[in-house]
Amino acid sequence: MDSPAPDRQLLRWSEALAAIARTGLGFTESLYERERFEEILHVAADIKVVAHEGVGDVADADGLVQEWLGSVGEGVPGYVTPKVAVGAAVGNDDGELLLIQRADSGVWLYPTGWCDVGYSAAEVVVKEVKEETGIEVEPVRLIAVLDGLRLGFTRVPLYSLLFYCRATGGKLEPHPLECSDVGWFTPDNLPSPLVGAERWGDHVFAALRGERRDVLYDRVRQPMWRGEPDTDGPGASSAR
Repeated sequence: MDSPAPDRQLLRWSEALAAIARTGLGFTESLYERERFEEILHVAADIKVVAHEGVGDVADADGLVQEWLGSVGEGVPGYVTPKVAVGAAVGNDDGELLLIQRADSGVWLYPTGWCDVGYSAAEVVVKEVKEETGIEVEPVRLIAVLDGLRLGFTRVPLYSLLFYCRATGGKLEPHPLECSDVGWFTPDNLPSPLVGAERWGDHVFAALRGERRDVLYDRVRQPMWRGEPDTDGPGASSAR
């Protein structure tokens, strides 16, 4: 018997269905099509509730549908796409990696943040690292483009642009609201729980050692919307 789909895959399917339906609602003028798209939203909400809690809750699902409907735009503004975030793989002169412990979840990860309107991606990296850790950095190059849902970083659809950065100054001062802790770590003393290191760790520490590799990105699944189990998780291979 086939194994049940993991929660992460259910969440991705739910978000994909919801995005298709909301985008359709943003473009259609047909009452019939609107009814069908809204029905898809109800199915997507049920899937997401089950993935979160293991059992369905009608009230939670209905609330999620209303939230999705409230975010529907008209025309191009209504086309649902992943959000864009940045990450910073910051190295120091000792070859250590800067990591933060997130206050909201307790997990460890490199500094991250949503991209702000009016800033370039590299500028957001500089701003976020300084705000979250107190460290001043210089972005060196883009080293990875990662799908947050596939990696389990987030339950919100996003693409993360990961930059290798060089520390240039400042001192460790964790943000009082966003970070529980912050520190420098070698590959041999990484903190736990650390999110996705099996996916990005080798690539990041190669950059810190001065190695140049092609940008890391998630491979194309076959079929794209489903994918095979061994290519759908954090260990999926990518271009080098």
